[in-house]
Amino acid sequence: MKRFLLTALLSAAIAVPNISMADRGSERQAVAKSAESAPKGKRFRDYLNAFRPQPDAGPVEVSFSRTWIDEQPKAQGGEQWACLAEALYFEARGETVKGQFAVAEVILNRVQSERFPDTPCGVIKQGTGRKYQCQFTYTCDGRKDVIAEKAAYERVAKVARLALDGVAEKLTGGATYYHTTAVRPSWSRRFTQTAKIGVHVFYSPGQRTASN
Repeated sequence: MKRFLLTALLSAAIAVPNISMADRGSERQAVAKSAESAPKGKRFRDYLNAFRPQPDAGPVEVSFSRTWIDEQPKAQGGEQWACLAEALYFEARGETVKGQFAVAEVILNRVQSERFPDTPCGVIKQGTGRKYQCQFTYTCDGRKDVIAEKAAYERVAKVARLALDGVAEKLTGGATYYHTTAVRPSWSRRFTQTAKIGVHVFYSPGQRTASN
């Protein structure tokens, strides 16, 4: 991504039963419907946790390649999926597929944290309305957000769907912050670097450094 994000989130990359995306469609819709009607507060965190694997469940094999992601079914979902897909488009569409999963993971880590809003939309739009005071630059830089690259959007939309469903391995060491390699923000000196993937460096407060 060209415009770095001062903070973000992750923790949805969880192994799930060895079944296809299509097989899990009805289950996902049922859980999502329950999430929408649940009391305000923990509802989306509960939605994410509903997809944690059983101890004996085998993982879905995810290949972090463009060929693999292009072979996956067209993604769809509700408001939270749409917010995550949009963020990945504007923040990471030029990244590798692995890098896109990592950015999505950070956003979802924030969702899981009590320090941040409870939903992807809440996390992504935090600070929006104050120019250059938001968490995701594209939401407050004054430019019109136009999705002009259809193929790139469809690809990141699949990444967003898979990330929400928890089908990828964890990549960022629990990071809730990141920046591009082109910059070195002052806040990065206060946090522990947990991973470096593509053009992004990932951080988490008070965590042990992890190599990638």
